[in-house]
Amino acid sequence: MTSMQGRRLFSRLAAAIALAGMLAFLATGLAAQCLRPELDWTRVPNSYYLIGPWGGMVRAGYDAMALALALLGASAYRTLSPAARSAAPLLLFVAGGIALAVTALAHTDTWSRPPTLHGYVHGVAAQAAFLCTTTAMLLQAWRLRGDARWRRWFRSAFAWAALCFVLLWVQAFWRALPRGLSQKVLILLILAWLLAAAWRLLRGPGRDEASP
Repeated sequence: MTSMQGRRLFSRLAAAIALAGMLAFLATGLAAQCLRPELDWTRVPNSYYLIGPWGGMVRAGYDAMALALALLGASAYRTLSPAARSAAPLLLFVAGGIALAVTALAHTDTWSRPPTLHGYVHGVAAQAAFLCTTTAMLLQAWRLRGDARWRRWFRSAFAWAALCFVLLWVQAFWRALPRGLSQKVLILLILAWLLAAAWRLLRGPGRDEASP
């Protein structure tokens, strides 16, 4: 096996595991909405599903997603041509994954209890996970311009990543939005980009993408 074949095998294996982790995160998140009817999904953020009944299942989904982010970054880095590679998106995806794992580990504060240190850690980690991931998406999409095989995906990937980045800040500053609903919409939009990226990395560039 040549070094190029080994690189492609690693990239696709990493993308496959990343795709599985993202689907696990999506499945556990959707299941939690059905299994916790006492929580108003339009008002409570996802953090509330990490505590109480079925919290372990949701935490497992978060951990799967944390691993998926790191593997997606590694797969993209190994797949792109040397001229298009950048360590910045990879490091940001890894940082986002670590922040997401910390988010799952540290319990959030609830409205009925006073603030705590672990609640503060949870909040900072959650915001870091969002910010690192959306920034990584933007930078990774921008790097696609430098690889003739992936250039055709640049416009749609960058536009979608930019939308997620803007909506992240809209949610942060527009406090009148329903917290649960707005956060879940943002997560689904981010997840859609990540799933599309993982699928394309797993499938490889199509014939129509093989030339400039």
